[in-house]
Amino acid sequence: MRLVNYRILFREEPEGGYTVIVPALPGCVTFGETVDEAIAMAREAVEVYIESLREKGEEVPAEEGHLEYRLTVEVPG
Repeated sequence: MRLVNYRILFREEPEGGYTVIVPALPGCVTFGETVDEAIAMAREAVEVYIESLREKGEEVPAEEGHLEYRLTVEVPG
């Protein structure tokens, strides 16, 4: 067994709660009412996603070698 780290992104929803996406796993999206619940739901979603990949005999992606950068742009107001 190996440990793999995945970056998760939170989007605070106007009606409350947080949508979470896992960029390295296309379509892996979940939701939680609080940040802690969103993290727990993301962990469960990733585990189910990986289980599905393994059942299909597909490779489990990892984020090693990915670069991240935050780009700031001006938007006319």
